[in-house]
Amino acid sequence: MSNLPDTGNTFSNPVIPGFHPDPSICRVGDDYYLACSSFEYFPGVPLFHSRDLVHWTQIGNALDRPSQLHLPRETPASGGIYAPTLRHHDGRFWLIVTNVSGDGNLLFTATDPAGPWSEPVRLPGVHGIDPDLAWDDDGTCWCTTAGVAQIRIDPHTGETLGTSHRLWSGTPGAKAPEAPHLHRIGDHWYLLIAEGGTERCHGVSIARGPTPTGPFEPCPANPILTHRGTDHPIQNTGHADLVQGPDGSWWMVLLGVRPGGGTPGWHVLGRETYLAPVTWTDGWPVVGEVSLTMPAPAWPLLPPAIAPEVRDDFDTSELAPHWVSLRHRSAEDCTTKERPGWLTLRARGGSLDEPDVTFVGRRQQHVACRVRTLLDAADGHGGLAVRLDEQHHYSVEVSSGQVRVRARIGPLSTIVASRPAPAGPVVLRAETEVVRAAHGPLAGPDTVTLGCEEPDGTFTALASLDGRYLSTEVAGGFTGRVLGMYASADSAHFDWFDYEPLDD
Repeated sequence: MSNLPDTGNTFSNPVIPGFHPDPSICRVGDDYYLACSSFEYFPGVPLFHSRDLVHWTQIGNALDRPSQLHLPRETPASGGIYAPTLRHHDGRFWLIVTNVSGDGNLLFTATDPAGPWSEPVRLPGVHGIDPDLAWDDDGTCWCTTAGVAQIRIDPHTGETLGTSHRLWSGTPGAKAPEAPHLHRIGDHWYLLIAEGGTERCHGVSIARGPTPTGPFEPCPANPILTHRGTDHPIQNTGHADLVQGPDGSWWMVLLGVRPGGGTPGWHVLGRETYLAPVTWTDGWPVVGEVSLTMPAPAWPLLPPAIAPEVRDDFDTSELAPHWVSLRHRSAEDCTTKERPGWLTLRARGGSLDEPDVTFVGRRQQHVACRVRTLLDAADGHGGLAVRLDEQHHYSVEVSSGQVRVRARIGPLSTIVASRPAPAGPVVLRAETEVVRAAHGPLAGPDTVTLGCEEPDGTFTALASLDGRYLSTEVAGGFTGRVLGMYASADSAHFDWFDYEPLDD
């Protein structure tokens, strides 16, 4: 879903808003498929489908079984699953990804990108993150990793063939040459990379050569995309991939962020997926403007026939694919079968400060939104959280007959406000609102308000907190906010969960 409605003549960026970084895309006939990073969240590697490159629907997660995704309890925030590459070759889909928390580089296959995906093929001889897959004309498979280094592999067995060799290190002096993607376009092999780091200096550069192993000559106009040093509302642009549109034109998917507030600017939704047009001059790609509102492509746009529903009633036996948990999810700790029509969470860790807390959430996708849930905590303690990581989160919780708002910012943790809980199940609520006041250097990006609803539906706001403390610029890392439910003692039961975008 986009953050703004389409008008027919324009579309809105990001095309996949919220914490959906490191996009990799492939086309199969009239269909497009896209994969993103997932870090410490389970299931891993969300997968999307589109027919027009603008409207995307999540069709599943590639790594949705413990045998595919092993994230130990000690996996740090922003550890786990780094940038995937998604490709279609020889009648099947191939997904290669790095689990930096123990398993290294892994390769999965599927005949249907919605799943099921295979068990992992391990690649012990492939070192480095951001692995790419490319096949040359004789069927040889090349794996290229951040650095930028390349090695030949057997994708069926994971065996490496020969030795690793350097291809191209990007612009001299630029840090972090990474996210390599090899594409055969016309008479050339193009090596697309990110460089400058995934912060404000992020950019996209490219080189070309006669074979997938080079030698590569850099584009004289590198970087072909960057917003560094500008006041553009989209920053950190990079980590791109290329694809042809329905009419044969070329397009780029990439990550970017939307900082808000004063200095230095705080982005709270994480790195998001954007779309940009690409033209060609003298055999080199030229990237068009990447803006929040974009001219519509030449082909008909195909928005979904049914708008996303605000409410999830938890009436199905399995959770929808947009729901994620921390590091793993077991049927004993998270189920809709114990109490039909309710999501039951059983506590593991005692609080959101602990890495194995029982948590189910969804990515925040709008800078202004409202989430609500009906919680029955008669058997235990639980609540509603706005989470960035174990050390940066706000929550409103029902425990021991009290509704409490808690803030955790780095080493500091405090109960901000409390009140007696209304009788029976309680509706908890959190809202984010863009700061509209004088935009001085100290202004935060948004305000997070937490509280509960009275039996008559009246909202009682218990605390309004500065959103900058739940941002990447404060916390560090690679993720964005996730909004969701948790249990901190015994069991907590949730009847429904609402996610509602607000005008921003």
